[in-house]
Amino acid sequence: MEIVLKGRRVDMTERFRRHVSDKLTKLERFDHKVIRIDVELSKETNPRRSGESDRIELTVHSKGPVVRAEAAADDRYAALDLAVERLVARLRRAADRRRVHHGARTPLSLRHAAPPVDGANSRVDGTAVTPEAEAAEEAPAATDAGPMVVREKTHQATPMSLDQALYEMELVGHDFYLYVDAETKAPSVVYRRRGYDYGVIHLDV
Repeated sequence: MEIVLKGRRVDMTERFRRHVSDKLTKLERFDHKVIRIDVELSKETNPRRSGESDRIELTVHSKGPVVRAEAAADDRYAALDLAVERLVARLRRAADRRRVHHGARTPLSLRHAAPPVDGANSRVDGTAVTPEAEAAEEAPAATDAGPMVVREKTHQATPMSLDQALYEMELVGHDFYLYVDAETKAPSVVYRRRGYDYGVIHLDV
């Protein structure tokens, strides 16, 4: 298993690198097919967020879905502990899903298991609510120069079902998930609404 460490606006000491390696090698017991774990440490420069000055992002790449977790604290070691704790919970969830057999033990999918919220039916629908969680997190303060792209990512897309998209959204801990629908081949976004209520948007191209 390869561990790739990257610092954004911060240097990593050799002591911290060894600590990360010792901590993450123990995760192989949850998934023996892990290929690589990306570790990104960044520094928050806003003094108003001193309690979250160090942020750790962990991304696990294996033969299955990508699993991701992040956390922030006033110390990089504390942030790492929180991120690893969240990552372990998601890896366990993925491992439990792999152990479940077809038949009577097969659990309900996320969209069918979600309870009603605020009197509404639990469903995945096409309500046009734009998922803006990640965009808001990354967006810089407005300036006269207009909007500025601060991060750009490209991902390989394997067509999948809606249930699989919901499952993978939970594993990466996001409020929305972009995927290609296996049935329609349309670019689609599934997103969290309130509680356990979900929505989905399909693009007609």
